[in-house]
Amino acid sequence: GVCYGMMGNNLPPPSEVVSLCQQNNIWRMRLYDPNRDALWALRDSGIEVTIGVPNSDLKHLNNWDDAYWWVQEYVRNNWPNVKVKYIAVGNEVSPMYNADLASAVLPAMRNIYNALVQMGLHEQVKVSTAIDMTLLANSYPPSAGAFRDDIRWFLDPIIGFLGSVKAPLLANIYTYFSYRDNPSTISLPYALLSSQSVSVWDNGLGYTNLFDAMLDSLYSAVERLGGWSVEVVVSESGWPSAGAGAATTMENARVFYTNLVQQVKRGSPKRPNKAIETYLFAMFDENNK
Repeated sequence: GVCYGMMGNNLPPPSEVVSLCQQNNIWRMRLYDPNRDALWALRDSGIEVTIGVPNSDLKHLNNWDDAYWWVQEYVRNNWPNVKVKYIAVGNEVSPMYNADLASAVLPAMRNIYNALVQMGLHEQVKVSTAIDMTLLANSYPPSAGAFRDDIRWFLDPIIGFLGSVKAPLLANIYTYFSYRDNPSTISLPYALLSSQSVSVWDNGLGYTNLFDAMLDSLYSAVERLGGWSVEVVVSESGWPSAGAGAATTMENARVFYTNLVQQVKRGSPKRPNKAIETYLFAMFDENNK
């Protein structure tokens, strides 16, 4: 799928974006808020959509009436013309830096799930939240993946909830940041998914690229919290085509996305032969971002 952010004043209208996706065989889309124009354009398009609850709305949805209204307005009223697949309750909420906001994530998830139950949609629409990789204390080797001890209060109950309602964990995984911060130990081909040779052996599993290693470290961390049944959906991954950081070129971005599309079809060493549901960031360069 593709992430359709809208923080730009030069973007085409949603109807053209939906057509662009259809023409290019993209049948999954992530929205970061329940944009009415986008939801209208998605009607009867055949595209499965993830609707985000903006972080600014999380506390409102701790109120049951507000959460029920939200689900009625943006999901039930558009169903089944708009094929909502996931509701991402918050994006990269940091329990380290904003514990107050982080404490609002799970209650909002529960309220939205219970509203879906009342509407009979909880089997079709899954409720989750999107995390980033800063929540990991250890990611190397992948089998040693573990979350930070100081955020377990936040993640343990979320992983338990996802397991109980059979929903995946959404995770934004960027090899670029790891490469940028550790260029002496991470090679560019390993980060771009271009290497054909195994760079890391871990308990008999061979890793040729950093994306697989990061994903499997996250799986190890989730399993350590008892989430053996919880799958990971990669809700963002990408490579910057320009900017001040190292290796930000159009060619490197092209190589990364091309390799990623092929790589996720195969699964990771820890979970092989099962395609990894992945959303490319992003549909457009957003000039107000």
